[in-house]
Amino acid sequence: MNREQKAAAVEEIAANIKEAQAVFAVDYRGLSVPQAGELRSRLRDADARFTVVKNTLTRRAADAAGAEALKELLEGPTALTFVRGDAAAAAKALRDYARETELLPFKGGLMDGNPLTPEDIANIAKLPSRDVLYAQLVGIVAHPLSGLARTLNQLIGGLAVALGQIRDMDPPVLAGQDAPAAEAAAPAEAEAEAEQPAAESATETTSEAPDEGADQDAEAASEPAEAQPDQAEGDAD
Repeated sequence: MNREQKAAAVEEIAANIKEAQAVFAVDYRGLSVPQAGELRSRLRDADARFTVVKNTLTRRAADAAGAEALKELLEGPTALTFVRGDAAAAAKALRDYARETELLPFKGGLMDGNPLTPEDIANIAKLPSRDVLYAQLVGIVAHPLSGLARTLNQLIGGLAVALGQIRDMDPPVLAGQDAPAAEAAAPAEAEAEAEQPAAESATETTSEAPDEGADQDAEAASEPAEAQPDQAEGDAD
């Protein structure tokens, strides 16, 4: 590999480190080419790339990418897995393949710029995959929404029943203001009816009073008329 090829390799590794969400380092001793190809196909689903690297070039790439913690892992045969997608799924694929082949022990790695130990990567492999987490999140969010939808449907159904009952009531209740107006008019009509007999009795009393006075006047007027013959007889004597 000439100088230009080395420079291109360093630039490519540095770009992969910068773009990766996580970087897992493993010891690839004993891994055959067919096995490496099979592992790459498994990691592809997690949007991860498995690459055997040269330690000297990778150290220079780590310096260029600002990943100093990665340099400590570059001892002995080293392969790096650059994860751009699901870190948990990539760690799980590496762990499962290591169990099947008894190869690929973890050396450590980086995630979001933070160093990882082999134990950290093993714990990451135990986490649910991103798809599972999304499904759980959707279930958590959808459950309150479904409950809210049921509550709204119940409220709307209850309102419809209440409106139906109001519709079946008597017209005065449906009229709204007609029923109170009719109730207010009933006492007024009762008062008018109570006042009408009182007025009639007062009228009758007034009409009878002049008749008694007229009778008294008539009797007073008749008394002098009877005294006049006596006076005439006295004058004659």
